[in-house]
Amino acid sequence: MKNIFVLKTLVLLLFAQIAVAQNDFRKTAPKPGPAPKIELGKAEQFTMKNGLKVIVVENHKLPRVSFQIFVDVPPMVEGELTGTAKLAGQLLNKGTTTRTKAQIDETVDFMGASLNTSQTGVVGSCLSRYTDKLLEVMADVLLNPTFPTEEFDKSKKQAVSALAQSKDDPNAIAENVASAINFGKNHPYGEVVTEKTLEKITVDKCKVFYQTYFKPNISYLIITGDIKLADAKKIAPKYFGDWKQDDVKKSKFDTPQKPAAAQLDFVDKAGAVQSVINVTYPIELKNGAEDAIKASVMNTILGSYFGSRLMQNLREKHAYTYGARSVLTPDPVIGYFNAYASVRNEVTDSAIVEFLAELNRLRKEDVPDEELNMVKNVMTGNFARSLEDPTTVARFALNTARFNLPADYYANYLKNLSMVSAADIKAMAAKYISPDKAHILVVGNKDEVADKLGQFSADKKLRFYDTYGNPIEQAGMDIPTGATAQTVLSDYLNAVGGKKLDEIKTVYMNTSASIQGMELVTELNHMAPNKLEMAQSMMGNIIMQSVFDGEKGINIQQGQKSPMEGTDLEDMKIDGHLFPERFYQQLGVKTELKGIEMIEGKKAYKIQVEYPSGAKKTHYFDMETSLKVREIEDKRGTLVTNDIKGYMDVNGIKFPASISITGVLPIPLTMSTKEVEVNGEMDANLFIVK
Repeated sequence: MKNIFVLKTLVLLLFAQIAVAQNDFRKTAPKPGPAPKIELGKAEQFTMKNGLKVIVVENHKLPRVSFQIFVDVPPMVEGELTGTAKLAGQLLNKGTTTRTKAQIDETVDFMGASLNTSQTGVVGSCLSRYTDKLLEVMADVLLNPTFPTEEFDKSKKQAVSALAQSKDDPNAIAENVASAINFGKNHPYGEVVTEKTLEKITVDKCKVFYQTYFKPNISYLIITGDIKLADAKKIAPKYFGDWKQDDVKKSKFDTPQKPAAAQLDFVDKAGAVQSVINVTYPIELKNGAEDAIKASVMNTILGSYFGSRLMQNLREKHAYTYGARSVLTPDPVIGYFNAYASVRNEVTDSAIVEFLAELNRLRKEDVPDEELNMVKNVMTGNFARSLEDPTTVARFALNTARFNLPADYYANYLKNLSMVSAADIKAMAAKYISPDKAHILVVGNKDEVADKLGQFSADKKLRFYDTYGNPIEQAGMDIPTGATAQTVLSDYLNAVGGKKLDEIKTVYMNTSASIQGMELVTELNHMAPNKLEMAQSMMGNIIMQSVFDGEKGINIQQGQKSPMEGTDLEDMKIDGHLFPERFYQQLGVKTELKGIEMIEGKKAYKIQVEYPSGAKKTHYFDMETSLKVREIEDKRGTLVTNDIKGYMDVNGIKFPASISITGVLPIPLTMSTKEVEVNGEMDANLFIVK
């Protein structure tokens, strides 16, 4: 019995020791093991007689093969023709000396292949049995493009449309302005495409870009997939051997510098309910440099994965944003750092405080081993997963050749990653994190956030920019003595017709817009004082109709009727008036002259309008003509901007000739006025709400 008792006691003690060990194990993160050995797929390389460097990565798991002609175009200043390179690249596959665009598309579709072009070359992939057929088309596109005028006009029109859309996107605005202020407008990385630069681009300018830079001696052919090296050595000269080499000049540029001290750069986005924040500046960090991996780990800790410090602070702790991130981008010419997020207006200043706090903490405090090991594990996993894609090996080989990296750079990546220490992180932060010499860029609602932001600039001043990164001088932007919202609105009403507006009994308007090749027609009937009937149709079919009798209204869409209710109905009692500015005071609409802003290069009065319902709009009136040039309205969280592009005179009354609308559709919508009739006969039954 005694032996059994002793045995039980020993067993209980053993279990207790195991439990303690298990608890200790849970409390302590496992120490990192040795870095796994990476077996990269083999990349074979050879150079053709014309200087084209060929990289081949065999992978026979699937019967597919991909080809990329990468033209390593050196940075160049496009100046007043900014956007030419991008447009030229898009046109490469729009027609050759032997094939039309339709024929190219038909051939590619028949093979179930893909073929895309850009300013840096041509990319295609197909089943391996179609290798020769695809390469025949790729070579034709690369060597014999004709840049058809018709296709050029289409691409240019699409570029103008995309530009119009981006002008209303706060993130796109921030990207443009950050490039301009980081690198300068005279640097290739600081150029911004505008309407003026697009307007000056011609087919001939696209051809000049192609003829100047598309040379084999600065290019690479990357072949990945189900192909043997011996076959690659045969097909590369067969399809690309006639490509003629030539010298390509490289330009030198001054190295962009950080600001001498922190400065607050601001772009006004009237009506915005969020601010886009960027803490950004240029850095000198080249691809594959000794610091590259260490700096990458440092940035990952800061803001490059979901568990990063910026995410934990601004998202999880403070709930300022859905996401806060940072990038540290190396480049052979000049790189950049950017920490960014979109936050609510009311916490814009608080969010900047937290951004700067995290940047400074990284510089001053050692990173705990547990956090460092976790981040290195995340990066190790990401690297390992990337190797599942055979094109990764080809990309590694291209980077090794382009940036003159050591041959074993990627093979040793995980080993070098595992050796990064807390001391390295602190050194990288001291070298590359510079909150005291940063552009703190905010794109947001000036009226609601700007007054709180001077504290973040070393000189306590804000620097204002337009959407293209051009400085806006504040001199001469003060409101003239005697100018008020009432005087501006009065001048506007006089400019569009004055007393003639009171003579309006009826107005009929017909406008049209093109949506993906289809015409959207809007017919509007208005009867004084505020009766309104509006119908929109496509291909002769009414898709939406609204009727308002001055007191109640109804919307009809696809046969379904819904009454106007709540604030929508109350607002319609104001908007139902033609030129409703005439009735603002008697209808309880509040107006405030907020200042002067630049609209399309001209000074305009900015008036904030608030309806009794609480709905807010921002109106802009040209200071020279007194005419309204822009309206911005927040419609259920979506900013809708109406830019008025000229006026037409009908019986002494001015009506908008064209209105560009952004925010309603994914692309801008331009409504052109086709017909206006004033005081014509009109059936009162149009305004009966049934």
